[in-house]
Amino acid sequence: MAGINPQTNHLPGRVPIFAKGKGPLPPGISEEERPMYEQQKQWEGYAAMAMESCAVKTVLAGGAGFGIGAFFSLMSASFAYEDPYLRAQTQAGMNTTQKAGQIFKEMGRGMWTSGKGFGKVGALFAGIECVIESYRGKNDIYNSVSAGFVAGGVLARNSGPKAAFGGGLAFAAFSAAIDLLFLRREPADED
Repeated sequence: MAGINPQTNHLPGRVPIFAKGKGPLPPGISEEERPMYEQQKQWEGYAAMAMESCAVKTVLAGGAGFGIGAFFSLMSASFAYEDPYLRAQTQAGMNTTQKAGQIFKEMGRGMWTSGKGFGKVGALFAGIECVIESYRGKNDIYNSVSAGFVAGGVLARNSGPKAAFGGGLAFAAFSAAIDLLFLRREPADED
């Protein structure tokens, strides 16, 4: 290999050290493509750093929670119009276009309200869990249980301290159950 010091060839476990931009290329990439390859690696690093940041995790969890909440509301809205007697009373004197418009407006309001609630819960939990994980430097069940306790307490804070504590315990138990039953965690480090 070019670039290896011949005086260290006899040492066991030697690792070649290359100058920046002079390392070996993966198969199929020529020397002319090296600048594009290096730029791609650089942008992959930026994307990985962004995905590890607590702000991005919080925004993604909030957006996913909003989408799930809106979807649940959309599905449950289909059951709201099953009673034909109720429908006839609330939509008396309307033509078909007005009835459809009213139904879509109600569905939209419900989707917005439910989406906001789910988004708030998702963003709050993910943000707190990420901060706890960053502080502890570990990825284990204690992060999600602690984040569940804090998030549950924050969500129930307006109902008083007893309700906030109970909400924290309930959310922590739910977080632990989800973590234990559905999420696969990597084994703990043996440090």
